[in-house]
Amino acid sequence: MIRAYHAPPITWMLSSYKHMERKGIVVGGLGNPLMSDEGIGIYILHELMAKSEHRDSVHFVELGSSVINVIHAIAGRQKAVLIDCAFMEQPAGTIRRFSPDEVSSTKALTHLSLHEGDLLAALELSQRLGEYPQNVVIFGIQPENMAPGEGLSFTLRNRLRDYVELIGAELELCPAR
Repeated sequence: MIRAYHAPPITWMLSSYKHMERKGIVVGGLGNPLMSDEGIGIYILHELMAKSEHRDSVHFVELGSSVINVIHAIAGRQKAVLIDCAFMEQPAGTIRRFSPDEVSSTKALTHLSLHEGDLLAALELSQRLGEYPQNVVIFGIQPENMAPGEGLSFTLRNRLRDYVELIGAELELCPAR
C-alpha cells in the first residue's frame, strides 16, 4: 500500500530553514575522494568527526567537489573552517593555514563541469550576500597525486594524524603537540 503525504508549502519550508540554528562553527571538507589526494578534505573531516562526537557547537559538513555548497554551509556561522587540497608550490604533504585575504586564486576554470569552482570566488559571493561568517580559516594541503583512484598517496596518508591534530587544535577538539 502506498501512502501519500502532502508536502508543506515551499514558503513554510523556506521560513523554517531561515530560522534554523546556524550559529557556531562549521567545518567543511572539500574534495573528491575518487581522485586520490584531491579528497584530503573529506578524509580529514571524517577523522575530525570521530574525535569530536560530543561537540554541539561544531557542525561537520562534507562539501564534496562543488564549491557552491560552501555558500550554504557557512551562511550565518560565527566561524568556518574549510579543508581542501591546494596547489601552493610546496613539497607534497605541506599544510598551510590561511585566511581568504592572505591568498589569491590562480585556478583556470574550464566551465565544462558543474563540479568545478573557485573556493575564493564562492567566499566572495557569500560576502556579497551578507552571509559571510565573522571568521573564515582555510587549511590547504599540497597534493602529491591527483590521478583517478581511491585512497590518499603515501605522503598524505602518513601525515593524516598531524593534519587532524593541527585542525583539531584550531577547533579546540584535541590538544596540539
